[in-house]
Amino acid sequence: MTVTKITDLEFGQMVQAATVRLQQNAEFINSLNVFPVPDGDTGTNMSMSLASGAKYEHDATSERVDDLAAALAKGLLMGARGNSGVILSQIFRGFSKGIEGHKTLSAKDFAAGYANGAKVAYKAVMKPTEGTILTVVRESAKAGNQAASKSDDIVTVLQAIYEAAKKALKSTPDLLPVLKEVGVVDSGGQGLTLVMQAFYEALSGEIDENDLHTPDNAEMDEMINAEHHRSAQGQLNPDDIKYGYCTEIMVRIGRGKEVEKKFDYDEFYQYLAGLGDSLLVVNDEEIVKVHVHTEHPGKVLAWGQEFGDLQKVKVDNMRWQQESIMEQDTEPSDVAKPQPEKKPAKTAVIAVAGGEGIAELFKSLGVTQIISGGQTMNPSTEDIVSAIESSGAKEAIILPNNGNIFMAADQAAQVTSIPTKIVHSKTIAQGMTSLLEFNLESSLAENQKAMEGNLDSVKSGEVTNAIRDTTIDGVTIKKDDFMGIVDGTIKVTDSSIKTTAIEMVKKMLDSDSEIVTIIYGADGDENTAKQIEDALYKVDDELEIEIHPGGQPVYPYLISVE
Repeated sequence: MTVTKITDLEFGQMVQAATVRLQQNAEFINSLNVFPVPDGDTGTNMSMSLASGAKYEHDATSERVDDLAAALAKGLLMGARGNSGVILSQIFRGFSKGIEGHKTLSAKDFAAGYANGAKVAYKAVMKPTEGTILTVVRESAKAGNQAASKSDDIVTVLQAIYEAAKKALKSTPDLLPVLKEVGVVDSGGQGLTLVMQAFYEALSGEIDENDLHTPDNAEMDEMINAEHHRSAQGQLNPDDIKYGYCTEIMVRIGRGKEVEKKFDYDEFYQYLAGLGDSLLVVNDEEIVKVHVHTEHPGKVLAWGQEFGDLQKVKVDNMRWQQESIMEQDTEPSDVAKPQPEKKPAKTAVIAVAGGEGIAELFKSLGVTQIISGGQTMNPSTEDIVSAIESSGAKEAIILPNNGNIFMAADQAAQVTSIPTKIVHSKTIAQGMTSLLEFNLESSLAENQKAMEGNLDSVKSGEVTNAIRDTTIDGVTIKKDDFMGIVDGTIKVTDSSIKTTAIEMVKKMLDSDSEIVTIIYGADGDENTAKQIEDALYKVDDELEIEIHPGGQPVYPYLISVE
């Protein structure tokens, strides 16, 4: 099949096909995460980012391909999640700029636009690293230009781009040693390769007909309103709550690499019924949504993964919520006196955080707004822009608290209407420590400089479980063992979560260490946290140790040392 011109119809089909292809392969891309932790999110981020772009493109009314590409780029920008999503948005931003003025595209037009996308993507990354999506886009763009110089068949050009992308992807472990050690290719590069494969197959007619239909993304209404928990709990003693974690998941039935069972409603329901109460299971042919109160949110998540991939996860610590409600209700108040309307802060301090407890800790340190998210739940550029714009402040500071959110935060700062600075906190601990330097009287630039200068004063430790056997940085890791990760490096592995946490902190301590903060998550507990505390006092009885409920998913314990 020969195609010499891409019109609005073909372009729309290509975008739809790529969107579906990423959705279908999101979990596979996630599984290429270098660290064997249950938080791989590159596939999810790229899929959601492209879905946002595809919606903008689909809703555009123009019949010009350059206008549709501009809409795609705008949607990608606003929906970009994680660094991989932002880089993908930059590729198509460059593509859009490269084809301006073209109602339809020839082979040379497409190749030139894609090559410009590669250039823009490289410029968007402060320190470009080879062996990543950047290598894949550069090499495939080079092949596209070469093919377009010899043929006016766009199918031939797209095939050359796709084949070069596959070749470049295969080479990523040779360019990035950590990929070779773990035995995976670059996840972002894999995502881009799938996009180019879908473009090629959509234009050549080789693609599955289902991939040319926009998927139905309409979601069921929220099953439980947040106010339900507040009104139902009333003055209940937190200790009387039998099942403390309100857990909600949405599972795409039959999707993902962890699927082991064919969905059967009765089997699915009965297992969950044994984990808690207030159970609600709603499903159709593609999605099952769960709401349950339990002591074991991790088991709920794991059970869902046996039937499909997790599309949404929400875990709330109801005991902690009830404690907060009771504290508020016992505070003296004078209902006869109208409360003055709270004026917006001059500077909005906005933090990204997952877990109700962590959110409250940030608020106690002066954060004015929380964006719900973090690892596995990276907020989009639009989420961050919305938080800034709704603050009512004259300026804003963003605490991403995760390196994978930096680029989306930077994008948001560029398009928002008020001056905004990013404090590049990579962890929750860094974000909290940076707030100690925030000064209401200082300028925005002064606060950013002071807060960033305080980031290295804290060591950040995370405890989670391994999802596969692997070896990384010379450490042999077994599936289901626990890992202690210090500032991005795996330091400890053990079958005991308590031992892992204790040994991890020992490696974090030095002669200057004074304060240890333990934040236990949805799959952690206060009792184990206190046992960790007791063990650390035996190491150094002069330490000041604090324990807080965080409610965060994925990481049962976040431990910082200052």
